[in-house]
Amino acid sequence: MHLQVDTQTDDSGALMPRGFHLRARYVAVVETVDQWFGPDYRYVKVRGDDGGCYILRVHDAHGCWQLTMFQSAKAQTLSPVRRWARRSEERGIPRTPKDA
Repeated sequence: MHLQVDTQTDDSGALMPRGFHLRARYVAVVETVDQWFGPDYRYVKVRGDDGGCYILRVHDAHGCWQLTMFQSAKAQTLSPVRRWARRSEERGIPRTPKDA
């Protein structure tokens, strides 16, 4: 998903996101968690003012930003075991063999 991103330059001269428009709302970046480089892209992991975790991808030569991953604040509070258990129960799969 392509995004319109407001940027600022960091100490190294790289453009970093300050906020972005996601559908009809604006998400302000409150923290840059990490960044890493791909073959032609740079990835930036940020936390938004809504508590969500976002991974944005930018092609520095073109300045095109894309959303590659989103995790809501609520999803971040669930442990992987609880998420698996809930999905399993929804599908009718017992949590443990003794529950069968």
